[in-house]
Amino acid sequence: NDPDEVHPNVNVCAICMGHPGTLPTINKQAVKHVIRIGAAVGGAIADFTEWDRKNYFYPDIPKSYQLSQYAHPLVKGGSLGGVALTRIHLEEDTASSLHDRGDFSLVDFNRSSLPLMELVTEPVIHDAKTAGNFARELQLLLRYMGAGDANMEKGEMRVEANISVSKDKTGDPKKFGKKVEVKNLNSFKSVERAVDFEVKRQIDLLERGEMVIQETRGFDETTGKTFSQRVKEDSNDYRYFPDPDLPKLFISEIPDFNLETIKKELPELPWEKRDRYKSIYGMKDEDAEMFVQNEILRTFFESIAEKLPNIVEQKLSINYITSDIAGLMKKIPAEGIKISSSYFAELITMISASELSSRSAKDIIALIWDGTETGRSPREIANAHGMIQKNDPEALKKMIEEIIASNPTVLADYKAGKQAALQFFVGQIMKLSKGSVNPATARETLLQIVDNLA
Repeated sequence: NDPDEVHPNVNVCAICMGHPGTLPTINKQAVKHVIRIGAAVGGAIADFTEWDRKNYFYPDIPKSYQLSQYAHPLVKGGSLGGVALTRIHLEEDTASSLHDRGDFSLVDFNRSSLPLMELVTEPVIHDAKTAGNFARELQLLLRYMGAGDANMEKGEMRVEANISVSKDKTGDPKKFGKKVEVKNLNSFKSVERAVDFEVKRQIDLLERGEMVIQETRGFDETTGKTFSQRVKEDSNDYRYFPDPDLPKLFISEIPDFNLETIKKELPELPWEKRDRYKSIYGMKDEDAEMFVQNEILRTFFESIAEKLPNIVEQKLSINYITSDIAGLMKKIPAEGIKISSSYFAELITMISASELSSRSAKDIIALIWDGTETGRSPREIANAHGMIQKNDPEALKKMIEEIIASNPTVLADYKAGKQAALQFFVGQIMKLSKGSVNPATARETLLQIVDNLA
């Protein structure tokens, strides 16, 4: 399936269209993805599993029933982002129904019968923000595991929120109110808006003495309101029974599905990466989150960290990546990072050695980024533009004395207690040296000289 396909009903086949005489097959890679994700969240992986037919009228499935897992899901339990999970199972996706073309509906079968992973949480989410954050963490996990891009705007990941309100504060599921499901939420913001609206709607109904109906609702992005679609069925209304066309599956009998091997081959997971960044590099929460969320910045940093010899330089690189590089990427995101990790590591080393001022470093990044400088290393660029900081104490002292002598009024202002006068002198030093003097060294030397003047 191509999520970017704009023409309807072109990514189809006889099986997904339910043609007579066709039989479904189990997608081996989809099963393996679910098992790997189950292992990542600490769930119990089933050895035996089977698929069931879910029978009620499906206008968007040609054979009028859906293949899903009911009694024997692939994964039970586990947790993600502090939220307890009930199960993770596979089912087939439906076609896409369009209702905005008139008083009729159209069906696009491009995604029909694709393997679809469904993850169900325990009823432990109590606010919209937690729901949105959980969905974000799930998207991250899917991407880290290579299970899919999970772009919500392309329909590669969808959220369906089951919402109920109750006066009971114990969290006892037996005391929950009627459940309303809001279907096909396609952005994290929509998840939070829909949950907030639906909670308020249900509370308002109950406070007016009315009943909450167990139903399926949609969400209108424009109005920010949910709307009724159909009465919600209970599980027994689906009339589940084992599908006779798909074989029962015993995971331990599949040669390359060894669970211990799968666990050992898991990549570093998002929450593990956050912990490592904060414990080893002392990253702030927001910086760690930026790297965890952004694969381009994360890969760039990891490459630079390998090239820098000590933690001081590694931390310095974090500051420049999260400010300068991230800022430039926001302006031209599609082009990625336009400075090599080797050049960037050299730049950081020069800053750390006080060979390059922060201002000059930013200028060099900009020169490489906009294409003004191509092929030359940061050191070569710095030499060509006179940016290398000079550390000749006598030359600096002489320059400062000349600046002071040329500005007696400013000196008098400083002696009178005006601190802004000191900054004027520092600015003049940086101007005359063309940024080749370390600002901290310049300020320290300046203070020594003016404080010794009568």
